[in-house]
Amino acid sequence: MEEQDARVPALEPFRVEQAPPLIYYVPNFISKEEEEYLLRQVFNAPKPKWTQLSGRKLQNWGGLPHPRGMVPERLPPWLQRYVDKPHEDGPLYYPTVSTISLGSHTVLDFYEPRQPEDDVPIEQPRPPPQPITSLLVEPCSLLVLRGTAYTHLLHGIAATHVDELDAASLPPNAAACQSALPGAHLVRGTRVSLTIRRVPRVLRASLLLSK
Repeated sequence: MEEQDARVPALEPFRVEQAPPLIYYVPNFISKEEEEYLLRQVFNAPKPKWTQLSGRKLQNWGGLPHPRGMVPERLPPWLQRYVDKPHEDGPLYYPTVSTISLGSHTVLDFYEPRQPEDDVPIEQPRPPPQPITSLLVEPCSLLVLRGTAYTHLLHGIAATHVDELDAASLPPNAAACQSALPGAHLVRGTRVSLTIRRVPRVLRASLLLSK
């Protein structure tokens, strides 16, 4: 019942089958021209907007209350337009995260969270955790995680330059991806992700840009 309640009827044609609930993948959500426009805006952002993290850079726009009780920061128009766009088919409130991908593909891995027994010392080193599923995420696409796919699962991106697609184990969203061909060798470039979250405490859209 909880899964059913988390579904977004307008996005049901894009739900990824054989994946943890609920994941929606919308290919070609924006045009190539929109992608180029957004990339220009991202890279032209003021230097103080960038935060250097391990292996990536981050911008944070909106949703953060200013000191001394001031009104939270508003999104600039070029971002507000794309925050609104994922919501055109119905409001996507918590627990939801929406990501628009720009510039390059990537492979997003999903993992079960760590268990208490994972921290108990053993004689032999434990093998690295294996993803329960992996999605190919192409440029210009929209990825929406709802319910337990957002609140329960961990996700990450492996450090690799080339993604080799095995004909026997294509990602569950392969039918929606033009580049998901058996035996394909996909070379990664610089990817920028526009990650949109609504969090209950702030009650405003917060948008993270990372590359």
